[in-house]
Amino acid sequence: MFLEPPPLPHRGQASDMAQLLDRVAHASTRPRYAFMVLSLIAEIARPDGSAGPFVMLGGRSTLLRDWLCDALTPMGGRDPKRLMLPQKVRAELLALGKVPNEPEAAEAAIAAEVHERIRKSGKTNLSRAVSELVHAGLIRRHYQGFRVDHRNRGAGRHVVYALVGRACCLMARSPGAPLPALPGNDDRRQGELRLN
Repeated sequence: MFLEPPPLPHRGQASDMAQLLDRVAHASTRPRYAFMVLSLIAEIARPDGSAGPFVMLGGRSTLLRDWLCDALTPMGGRDPKRLMLPQKVRAELLALGKVPNEPEAAEAAIAAEVHERIRKSGKTNLSRAVSELVHAGLIRRHYQGFRVDHRNRGAGRHVVYALVGRACCLMARSPGAPLPALPGNDDRRQGELRLN
């Protein structure tokens, strides 16, 4: 007896995720990286889809852009330039006489400088990816500061990213329950990031 295969979905209908991937692929020069950025923002976003300007991790507050850069850092771990960076930093610091005499302190100073250089490079990559996602209508960006929200950066203001449009489908896919709120001003809260 021949069994009929189950009917396939209509070819003209794509899931929200498929449509999002198509939009990212057409909007970004580095679509995989851009999709990782969207996924990370969705993971820590508040119910309205916004994240930032701070992320709380283990009781410490970190700027959203710094956290995103640090989270994306392992993706470049096999890059030849990245692999050579510690030796380059060591040579530069030794030439400048900025390496402490104690071996442990020397390694810590070199590691801190490597981390700062990787983060600086990561911020450039992140800004480029976010700008492409903003133009694609997947992220809204504004700057929140000391006194008022502001669309322009500077004067102690820090970025807030909000998922919009098709990117909101990532919110439904984020694992776990909503993140707990921090004490203080309700409309400025950012949840505690839980790492499992």
